[in-house]
Amino acid sequence: MGRRLMICMMLGLLATEAIVSVQGEDPYLFFTWNVTYGTRSPLGLPQQVILINDQFPGPKINSTSNNNIVVNVFNNLDEPFLITWSGVQQRKNSWEDGVLGTNCPIAPGTNFTYHFQVKDQIGSFLYYPSTAVHRAVGGFGGIGINSRLLIPVPYPDPEDDYTVIINDWYPKSHATLKNFLDSGRSLGKPEGVLINGQNAKGDGHDEPLFTMIPGKTYKYRICNVGMKTTLNFRIQGHSMKLVEMEGSHVLQNYYQSLDVHLGQCMAVLVKADQSVKDYYMVASTRFTKGYLRVGKGIIRYQGSNGGVPSAQIPDAPVGWAWSLNQFRSFRWNLTASAARPNPQGSYHYGQIEITRTIKLVNSAVRVGGKLRYAINGVSHVDGSTPLKLAEYFGIADKVFKYDTIQDMPAAGVDAHIVMQPNVLNMTFRNFVEIVFENHEKSIQSWHLDGYAFFVVGSEPGTWTPEKRKNYNLLDAVSRTTLQVYPKSWTTIMLTFDNAGMWNIRSEMWERTYLGQQMYVSVLSPERSLRDEYNMPDSALLCGLVKGLPKPAPYTGA
Repeated sequence: MGRRLMICMMLGLLATEAIVSVQGEDPYLFFTWNVTYGTRSPLGLPQQVILINDQFPGPKINSTSNNNIVVNVFNNLDEPFLITWSGVQQRKNSWEDGVLGTNCPIAPGTNFTYHFQVKDQIGSFLYYPSTAVHRAVGGFGGIGINSRLLIPVPYPDPEDDYTVIINDWYPKSHATLKNFLDSGRSLGKPEGVLINGQNAKGDGHDEPLFTMIPGKTYKYRICNVGMKTTLNFRIQGHSMKLVEMEGSHVLQNYYQSLDVHLGQCMAVLVKADQSVKDYYMVASTRFTKGYLRVGKGIIRYQGSNGGVPSAQIPDAPVGWAWSLNQFRSFRWNLTASAARPNPQGSYHYGQIEITRTIKLVNSAVRVGGKLRYAINGVSHVDGSTPLKLAEYFGIADKVFKYDTIQDMPAAGVDAHIVMQPNVLNMTFRNFVEIVFENHEKSIQSWHLDGYAFFVVGSEPGTWTPEKRKNYNLLDAVSRTTLQVYPKSWTTIMLTFDNAGMWNIRSEMWERTYLGQQMYVSVLSPERSLRDEYNMPDSALLCGLVKGLPKPAPYTGA
């Protein structure tokens, strides 16, 4: 039976999840997601949230390396909607990335089926809405990609595998928050912190989020899907052994607490080696200048009679120097295998010649009295025609201009901005150094779709070529997000070998929505299926490409 026919048949299922093997292909996982509004009371008062299959947060995608994932999303909201799969590299397949530069949004009352493969990946990742300010009120969840059975994992199988979604929270509708931003205002400070959509009251009536059997070890995948704030995560009375970060096995050090920046995911092992009772897991705001918000959830030991956990909550660290030092302690596990049998350290990124250096400077400026954010003086604007579609149909010149920013911006570039699409041409397979320089007093968190990259350095001050002597060129962690501390810089290195149109964005969604994002266009000169898939027949068309004849497909293999 053909792959396309099998997909069509399976999409008719009423079940929300199915697993099917197709002869000669990697297994398929099928999901049907109904996206709706609902009412929940995360901070005690009822408010509108976004649900997926009536769940808040949404369902976890539990997959294995190379699985094909098919998600049929029914948009029952009153606004266009998209989901992006943050950290899934979408090899040769930016068509499924789920951002406004690659996809037309799913109109209200309609559905769209995402189809992608988690090719050669393992690890802990997120999905969340990429349209408007929907991310602020739900529609998000975790993605776990497990190693194939024949690939060794550098720790024993845990008793269970738990996903912990932490996020700051605003007790307002997404429409209200969007109106704030559209009117030129900031969102201000969040009013609470949630753990898996809840905040334990500590009144003896809280249900546990997780249960542990005494003596057993558990894996917790911790992801920060918040809007604005770094969160520090810790578990009362327990140490955490860090084992994985966004697709990379890391050196296994113990931590009492972890700073989890926006968009980031970490996996830890926790042993149930304490007295049989209930314990708090805690997430609290960082870098908020005396404004502290704390979220709590309960872990219950099997056999516990419940009751209220101890009120003595472990303190969070203070200041960003502590956080920078913790970041520097994260190291790639060179001997462990990731998605493939060969050790991670067999890829010697530090020995590859840099072919291009790009510096990206973030800024906040008021335009006509309204707040906007920018990269190298350009505040990105999404149009009605996705950039990838305009490029594919040969009408890019009618939608955007390439390379409107300089690789090395001039001094003062953050003083004034231009509002327009921001697209940088990237030569296929070039090895590139990107410096993120933050002149502001607030921490930044960034994500690049389509890739993992090596975070080789981060220091206070401004970057100069002499700073390269301080790079970690041996065992920097390969990951999909990075943070830049106030008045500091962070450098990443990667090979742009994944053809497509890829979003670089702030993970602080207020900044993303108001322009602190851009795209890199990575085109293969061969126009070959070896390098990039053709636009799917199911792709939604909108804007200037609607009604245009379909371009000639890529050929070859």
